[in-house]
Amino acid sequence: MEKSKERLKVIENIKRAVHEKNFNAKVEEGDPVITQEDREKVILNYDTNKKKIKNKVEYYFAKSLTDAITNDVNKDTQIIGLENIENLPTGAIITCNHFSKVDNTVIRYMINKIHKAKDFGIIVQESNFFMPGIIGWLIRNNKTIPLSLDHNYISNNFMPTIKELLENKAYILIYPEEEMWFNYRKPRPLKIGAYHYAVKYNVPIVPCFIKTENKEEIGDDGFKKSKYTLYIMPPIYPDKNKSLKENKEEMRNKDYNMKVEAYEKAYGRKLDYTFNLEEDIAGW
Repeated sequence: MEKSKERLKVIENIKRAVHEKNFNAKVEEGDPVITQEDREKVILNYDTNKKKIKNKVEYYFAKSLTDAITNDVNKDTQIIGLENIENLPTGAIITCNHFSKVDNTVIRYMINKIHKAKDFGIIVQESNFFMPGIIGWLIRNNKTIPLSLDHNYISNNFMPTIKELLENKAYILIYPEEEMWFNYRKPRPLKIGAYHYAVKYNVPIVPCFIKTENKEEIGDDGFKKSKYTLYIMPPIYPDKNKSLKENKEEMRNKDYNMKVEAYEKAYGRKLDYTFNLEEDIAGW
């Protein structure tokens, strides 16, 4: 089957970003452009806690469909290190590499294993809330929390939601790599936000890394489908004797180093950022 021209263009964007060492660059084509009017209609009125009756009903159906997708995607998924997250006494922020629209199902699969599905949220870029079709509907109606550029929303909605979830011992998935890079296997340098929240609300970071292996089955985009192995590393805790700035930088560095170690163990090779199509892009 011929590979999707859209996906090939994204891979070219990834190759260019790697060459430019711009590892958090947007590489997807055709993302929605959000106006302030769009933001006011959708994001500023978004019920992040699903407390409204209408949103509770939509969440029930969205979760049922998401669970079915999760089970289908992860029929062959293996989890290594589940014991590192089974008995956490507090809420936590989970970080993971971001390479697919369904990579969050691998984390959901893990969450279901430890019976925390009711206490799980995902932070996503606000542009994802405007995606068309079933994926956009699922994003809007699961326990997802939009990250907006609107300062009032951040102060009055986003931060209080994060605080409430973590105080209630929920787990929140954040992608510190920021942008999704289609089928990219390597861990990328991490943005600071996740670690800021961890220190601010005194919860651990749970570093995760997903390995992708090719199946023989070809997907609709012309790429081989993937089998996943999830590596869960020991939690990283804030140090009460260090400042906010020191803590979040140190936690970010530890997380990145753990992801690099997991990558090198998973693939049996040292990490370098020379672009190699067959090694770097799953499903090729």
